[in-house]
Amino acid sequence: MMLLIGNGTVLTLGKSNRVLPVGGVLIQDNRILEIGDSQELQARFPEARFIDSHGKLIMPGLINTHMHLYSTFARGMDAKSKPPRSFSDILEGLWWKLDKLLSMEDVYYSALTPLIECIKTGTTTIVDHHASPHAVTGSLSTLAKAAREMGVRAAFCYEVSDRDGESIAQEGIRENADFIAACQAKPDAMVAGLFGLHASLTLSDKTLNQCHEEAKRLRAGFHVHVAEGIEDVEDCVKNHGMRVVERFHKYGILGPKTIAAHCVHVNDQEIELLRSTNTQVVHNPESNMGNAVGVTPVLKMLEKGVRVGLGTDGYTCDMFESAKVENVLQKHAAANPSVAWAEVPQMLYGNNPLIASDLFGGTFGELTPGAWADVIVVDYVPPTPLAETNWSGHLLFGVSGHQVETTIINGKLRMLDRVLVDIDEQAICARSRELAQAIWNRI
Repeated sequence: MMLLIGNGTVLTLGKSNRVLPVGGVLIQDNRILEIGDSQELQARFPEARFIDSHGKLIMPGLINTHMHLYSTFARGMDAKSKPPRSFSDILEGLWWKLDKLLSMEDVYYSALTPLIECIKTGTTTIVDHHASPHAVTGSLSTLAKAAREMGVRAAFCYEVSDRDGESIAQEGIRENADFIAACQAKPDAMVAGLFGLHASLTLSDKTLNQCHEEAKRLRAGFHVHVAEGIEDVEDCVKNHGMRVVERFHKYGILGPKTIAAHCVHVNDQEIELLRSTNTQVVHNPESNMGNAVGVTPVLKMLEKGVRVGLGTDGYTCDMFESAKVENVLQKHAAANPSVAWAEVPQMLYGNNPLIASDLFGGTFGELTPGAWADVIVVDYVPPTPLAETNWSGHLLFGVSGHQVETTIINGKLRMLDRVLVDIDEQAICARSRELAQAIWNRI
């Protein structure tokens, strides 16, 4: 099947970094076949289904490299506990209450609804981090089923932790290992697996060592929360005599296949460890601000050569929004309005595609022949000149996720002119509300 998205301003991003004022993107099956003048492509490929973007912006789909799909069930919930005074209060008063109550149906529907939001906001690929201590076995395949049905490209892992006892920790280890092995046995460009860990403060030395051995056997990378709150660092120093990154390095958790989420409280020596091991860091600005845990030293890490991507931690599905917040957060923290102009685009439009490519293979984040056909059309007609040198300013100040009109993932239409394709959003959200209310009642 051929699709031609044309009659728009094509922003290729990536190495080619081109702007075509009246351009088109030709797709064959799940890959981009050609980029060029819209009318010329239409004349040469009359058999292609033509999607008219009406002069709007055509660009690559976005990538979220740290997500918690299940967190959607907390939206609007009153945990009916005392107001949190610390990050530990938030974990214990909200997230560790919620995840313990998730059934397998809850896991499924709590994934479907944010995946729909991803489609509607132009996020075509996610890297998810999951926890459901009383519905562990089969949870990752359930999430993968939801992602396949919605047509969103996704990587999954299960959050191993000792906080719920040894039996559940062992079940989490098996769930990661089984899912990764299944992904390796039947490679799929739409689904991938990582080995999930919660955080240092909930992981014993014994469990860390076992996870390392399992991941080594599978040649898999980790997805782990690193020094998100100062409590994680204090616990690690008190109980293990070292800082969090140092401990993970000791147990072989760091490396080029690993995603270290947050890294808010890391010092220069830990940044060097992250750099020297080629560990990938993912920053989540809105979540860090909302949880009042601090500001990740993103600018320093990027300066030192650490690959830092951008995620949301489940706070939103809109990566345009995450980029806006990151831009102002780094300026505010540095008390310097000149920073973060280059770094934030590097994170979202440069590093996130590299992280995705390491997980799934192929080319992400660029409209170029041979790349995955993850393409969005955004209702944005530039009011000032748009060129290869200033596109990031247009996206920062002029674009948000809910301006996305059309979303194509892996060559398949998932939304056309704001209408979801083969997805019954009303029915899905109705059942989601019922399940969420039942969990709230139990909490």
